[in-house]
Amino acid sequence: MHTKSKVVWLSALSCISLSGWANAETTLNVASAGSQNMVDYVKSYLAPKFEASHPGVKINVVGTGPGDAGSHKIYEKLDAQKSSGAKNWDIDVAVVHQKIGGDMVKDGLLEQYRSDIKTGGMVSRDSAKNALGTNVDGYVMPMFHSQTAIAYNSDMIAHPPSSYDELVKWTKKHPKAFGYNGIKNGMSGVSFVTGWIYAYGTDAKRLSSMPYDKSVESGWQEAYAKLKAFNENVTFTPGNAGTLDMLNRGEIFMGPVWVDMFYSWKADGKLPPSMKLALIAPGMPGQPMYYVIPAKAKHAKLAKEFIALATSPKIQAEGIVKRFNWYPGIDAKYVKPQLDKATWNKLFAEITPDDLSKYGKNFPIASYFDDIKEGYERNVAN
Repeated sequence: MHTKSKVVWLSALSCISLSGWANAETTLNVASAGSQNMVDYVKSYLAPKFEASHPGVKINVVGTGPGDAGSHKIYEKLDAQKSSGAKNWDIDVAVVHQKIGGDMVKDGLLEQYRSDIKTGGMVSRDSAKNALGTNVDGYVMPMFHSQTAIAYNSDMIAHPPSSYDELVKWTKKHPKAFGYNGIKNGMSGVSFVTGWIYAYGTDAKRLSSMPYDKSVESGWQEAYAKLKAFNENVTFTPGNAGTLDMLNRGEIFMGPVWVDMFYSWKADGKLPPSMKLALIAPGMPGQPMYYVIPAKAKHAKLAKEFIALATSPKIQAEGIVKRFNWYPGIDAKYVKPQLDKATWNKLFAEITPDDLSKYGKNFPIASYFDDIKEGYERNVAN
């Protein structure tokens, strides 16, 4: 990032962070990366619940923007305060993306707190320990998990493919009926391509949790050649929403989607009831958002209590699953008793917790991720 840009980003966050954060008796400062609906969730849903159980405490929420850029603003703010030698930092709780969470741990910006909260032992997925190759065990608590999967029209497809191998065979028999956006304009397509490399190049564990080795990429040429041949039989969509829209219009019968977007469209009547989901072997990636506590948070004890509430089974059921169709940050077995049967079946009947455990993968570490995208452009797109 250019120095001038960094100053602007820091200045913007600083102005926001100081606005309205000094007037309450005790103010818990929460900074959230992500889309506006995530900020609104913390502000309008979590904050009132926490304030009701903590008289005299005021939650003040700042949104820093979507994508990794929003998380990077928080990183820059904490890094600047660390460099200044400040005794207490402005942010008490932050919501950040997986990659930046790992960077924060590596650079000593976070407190290791998960064992101090009662919900800390309820997490079961590897993403609570591994953030794209960085050991974050104890420093992060997943807010939720987003996941990609294959959506398909069950009126046209009685038995969807259960693996990438079966999908390749299906697409040869039904040319142009499968659609995805390549690696442009949406992460659902990027996820599909990443899963392809896991299937035909290098397995997910090697790419997402082990040290970077550029020579690993040399074994991907056959995978790229296979993908280029596969692409001759597919329809390219304009992005995440574009794939869903083409499924709705019957222009394609199958394609990779974000699970939460899929169910939101379905709930809004923008997808027919015949649309269903499958998570194919050896797996497709998704990613969590993390709750973290800065190393010099002024109100670290309150921050832990806030995160414990936010990751409790009841709040995960009502706030994460029912409101957003996200997969819970804690193990689903703790959330199930808090959900009615219809809600549970909607989110887990087609893709079960066991499916998620087997086939819900992490994205690769940043260097491999860049290699995959560059390799696609060089070997597949041209």
